Amino acid sequence: MLARQTLIDKREVYSKDFLSSIPSHQDTLTNNTPPRPADTMDKALRRSGSNGGITKPDPYATAAAARKGKSKTAAANNIFKMNTDIGQHILRNPGVAQAIVDKADLKQSDIVLEVGPGTGNLTTRILEKAKRVIAVEQDPRMAAELTKRFQSTPATAKRLELILGDVIKMPELPYFDVCISNTPYQISSPLTFKLLATSPSPRTCILMFQREFAMRLFAKAGDKLYSRLSVNAQMWATVTHVMKVGRNNFNPPPQVESNVVRITPKKPRPQVSYEEWDGLLRVVFVRKNRILRSGFLGTNSVMEMLEANYRTFCAQKDILLDDGPLDEAMADGMDVDEGGARDEEWDGIMEMDDEDDMPDFFKEEADRKAKKLQDNPNRKRKGKVAELVRAKVKKVLETDTDLGDKRARLCDEGDFLKLLYAFNQEGIHFS
Repeated sequence: MLARQTLIDKREVYSKDFLSSIPSHQDTLTNNTPPRPADTMDKALRRSGSNGGITKPDPYATAAAARKGKSKTAAANNIFKMNTDIGQHILRNPGVAQAIVDKADLKQSDIVLEVGPGTGNLTTRILEKAKRVIAVEQDPRMAAELTKRFQSTPATAKRLELILGDVIKMPELPYFDVCISNTPYQISSPLTFKLLATSPSPRTCILMFQREFAMRLFAKAGDKLYSRLSVNAQMWATVTHVMKVGRNNFNPPPQVESNVVRITPKKPRPQVSYEEWDGLLRVVFVRKNRILRSGFLGTNSVMEMLEANYRTFCAQKDILLDDGPLDEAMADGMDVDEGGARDEEWDGIMEMDDEDDMPDFFKEEADRKAKKLQDNPNRKRKGKVAELVRAKVKKVLETDTDLGDKRARLCDEGDFLKLLYAFNQEGIHFS
């Protein structure tokens, strides 16, 4: 009974108007509680942070607790973890997101391709300015979050087309005017090449890249980062820097800094076959520090590919070929140092300067080449067609262009155009 009476007394204390009358220490004591000296009680209260058993409202403490509770709730509702293995880093800074969209100079009639929309931080801002957004997302979890984000706004959701899949594996991209992407770093290179090859070309592309990758887009002949990517980007487009973005603007933060670049395709488009052009660059940039003569004549895989392409070209043009074997004298003149050939071949297959520059036919034939070298390390090529192709390549490098002794890393766009034109004139093709 005494405990119940004490509880009633406390309820009466709690119900008082704290603004008009705050009870003293003595008022809060029950009959069964031995009194303590005031100074001792004050020290105890200060240590405990209490107010004599009375909880006084503190708006700042309440707000802090609410924020803490909200944070815990958000963490509890985070049903999946970002997959950084496929480059999932959500842009969380709204100011940066808005700046990226603003730099695209969108029109109300624009169709925008967004690659890797994630949870939609860029998407919402794009939809405010563009007619329609085509978002390509590979992760089903992200796609579900993006769909959920627009459920409450059906009118906006109608202007969003979500494609679940790998943008790199799509046979062709749908029509779009502008591309905006917080690009997953793992697909930076293939996405760039895919956009450069797209016809009709988009008006512009605003892309977020890893900083070093972005620097490769601007590299010139002779620079350390000069590569097939550099030549292709500058051949087909004008590349400009937009802004730097620190790693702390992402969740989770990546290990590298980022840059936003603008890629504006050239119009009119250069009158060169993209497949031919890129095929040539894939060959010469496998080892960009090697002279071109060695890259072609000293690499068996390259010569076999060119021979196969030449046969296809002749078949299409109804050109008859003498496909007989060479006589011994011609075969001896055609042979190269076998040990050197093996070294060159393995250099071309296994020790490329940049994996992005490795042609598919190198990757596909690596195992076959290794087996052939083991089974017959001293094999010789004695076909007349092979010798004819070899003579044509040598003529282009040493007579027509005089580029045989030049290294790919020192060749500029003009050199590669000259080389491609001379090869095509001889019926040598790269696609």
